[in-house]
Amino acid sequence: MTLSQAGVTKAPPATAPEPRRPGGRSEGPGGRPEGTRPTWPAVTAAVVLLLALAALSLSVGAGEVGPGRVLDYLLNHGGARADSRLALVVGDLRLPRTLTALLVGAALGVAGAQLQSVTRNPLAETGLLGVNAGASLGVVLGIAVLGVQSSYGYLAFAFGGAVLASALVLLIAGSRGGGSPMRLVLGGSAVGATFGGLTGVLIVNSPEAYDRYRVWVLGSLAGVEGWSTLARLAPVLGAGFLLAALTTRPLTALALGDDLARGLGHRPGATRAAVAVAVTLLTASAVALAGPVSFLGLLAGFLARALAGPRIGRLTLLAGLFGAAVLTGADVLARVVARPYEAPVSVIVALVGAPALIAIVRSRRSAALALSDPAEATPPAGRRAEPPAPKPDLALRYGAWSLLLPRRALAASLGLAAALLAAVVVAAHAGQSELDLGRTFQAVFGYGDRLDVLLVQKFRLGRIVAALAAGAALGLAGCLTQTLARNRLATPELLGVNDGATAAVLISATASGTFGAWWAGPLGALAAVLVVTLVSGGLGARGYRVLVVGLAMSALASAVIQVALARRSLNSAGSLYVWTSGSLNGRDLAIATPVLVGLAVLVPLALVVARRLAVLRFDDSVASALGVDPGRVRLACLLLAVALAGLAVGVCGPVGFVALAAPVIAGRLAGPARVPVLGSALTGALLVVLADTLGRVLLGGVEIPVGIVTTVLGGPFLLWVLLSRKGSPA
Repeated sequence: MTLSQAGVTKAPPATAPEPRRPGGRSEGPGGRPEGTRPTWPAVTAAVVLLLALAALSLSVGAGEVGPGRVLDYLLNHGGARADSRLALVVGDLRLPRTLTALLVGAALGVAGAQLQSVTRNPLAETGLLGVNAGASLGVVLGIAVLGVQSSYGYLAFAFGGAVLASALVLLIAGSRGGGSPMRLVLGGSAVGATFGGLTGVLIVNSPEAYDRYRVWVLGSLAGVEGWSTLARLAPVLGAGFLLAALTTRPLTALALGDDLARGLGHRPGATRAAVAVAVTLLTASAVALAGPVSFLGLLAGFLARALAGPRIGRLTLLAGLFGAAVLTGADVLARVVARPYEAPVSVIVALVGAPALIAIVRSRRSAALALSDPAEATPPAGRRAEPPAPKPDLALRYGAWSLLLPRRALAASLGLAAALLAAVVVAAHAGQSELDLGRTFQAVFGYGDRLDVLLVQKFRLGRIVAALAAGAALGLAGCLTQTLARNRLATPELLGVNDGATAAVLISATASGTFGAWWAGPLGALAAVLVVTLVSGGLGARGYRVLVVGLAMSALASAVIQVALARRSLNSAGSLYVWTSGSLNGRDLAIATPVLVGLAVLVPLALVVARRLAVLRFDDSVASALGVDPGRVRLACLLLAVALAGLAVGVCGPVGFVALAAPVIAGRLAGPARVPVLGSALTGALLVVLADTLGRVLLGGVEIPVGIVTTVLGGPFLLWVLLSRKGSPA
């Protein structure tokens, strides 16, 4: 993708060329280098805003202590500090909480800006290094295994888990290739997925752990009581800020490219490692103090870039100021919007930040953000950008009719079909009841003991069919999305499909008192994509604008889902949490039938579109010259992917990693010259059937949801993609 394809157009040239500086860089109005902005007025305004919000935070709370009394306490006017009640409210509660909000917000803002700069990806989030997932696993381990109940215990286990996750990411990313940006992204995704799946396993088996976790995961500053909590992590925060400041100059050189950075005396690998350590210290401390307040690092980085441009030093400073301001303001709103209770601060950040982020990417100024399309990749020297020529196909002729069958893709599909048949047999046979293989086959065809027939036909076969349908839909949706985006890491989740479908099913469940009808999933997915498309500027606005709007909408939907789960009773919330993790429990043939009908219609359409979609691997101009309309093909693929993913979510919830892994595996088997449409569907079905079977038999008497199994196994799969030579990113 190019910037013009992403909806960013170049401004018309001026009537006269701008003067150039001796170094060759053109100058804009006022003699400033082109592309830079007067940052210090923005810094001044941010500081003033931050001071105002800090004053407001000190003045607002549950206690009836207004601004006048707070000022008296701060100035010790008339011996106000001798008032024990005033000292408790202001000195022991509001002052530590306000300072914690400032430091945590600044830490997340600085970490977000640093991570976006080192990965050269404006969509990088502070949870990218697995920090949030590690902190969550640490807290859940402390609750479920050791019975931790104190805020200090949460803090210690959250910090320990966050540091452990980031250390693993650094080891993985630095094992080969010197810790490149893509390896950091893949390593963080892999570790985060594995830790997140392990967290799900512990929560599913411990209602008490889930009850405490669902409150902690929303993020809050209400647990900051006195100065002791902040004092424990203040040295770590200080070390993180210092290291971030020291890496600004090497990061500036690194933005010019690794070769130029080495020529200037810097070491790119050491710079990336130092930035990762700084991000780990800052984010781990922030998560330990306030919980996983996601989305703030992304938002602060965008706000700072809109004013400071690509200059690393000022970008980092502004990001820290904006992060502190947003979190402090969100904490104030959290205290007043739901009195006498407190709203989750992460929800407030999402509600305030998502519209702000959307407004930035839709503004004209976003064209000057110097953002590169994350899906755009320049092929390295010595490698061809186009796919290799396919091997001769197998030609079948009958009279005037002929059919070309790709040999390798056909062999891969036959092998996958055989493996899928074997997996179905294993799934029908496996379970808690002791059925031998002969009795299982008899029960499949309606013979033998009536209880055996009831068990196999009523419960197992219906569930297997649902798994086949959902897996095939997810695999096919992932194949279309990855080919459309020219990025093997792209999934329908980037467009808000999963969160939209999940929210729709939860809404229908709330209205009807059950899990909701299957059609709620595709309707919610379609609504999410329509909103993302319209808000981002239409179908022509591809690239980072669509991705950013999708991330913003996903953040909003996720916040709403978490709040909905937190406000329900424990039994109801626990059941819904299992479904939102991806579960086939209770799914039968009646629910799978609509998905099978949809697949019967959509798979042939996908096969027809795939022939033209393969041409889009080239530039749009080449595709147009070959008689393909890129816009129509993209629209058809988008609608097909949304419908398929929505159907799958309606059946079994948002099962993770299948849409990512299935096309990669199928592509390896079928070869790079083909779009593996049929192979992706077969692989997706195979993965879901195997994962569901494993979840049923792994722990005796306890069922692990299929989405948790795929998430746990998805981390090692990503590591395999990361560490293998062919899967190693360029």
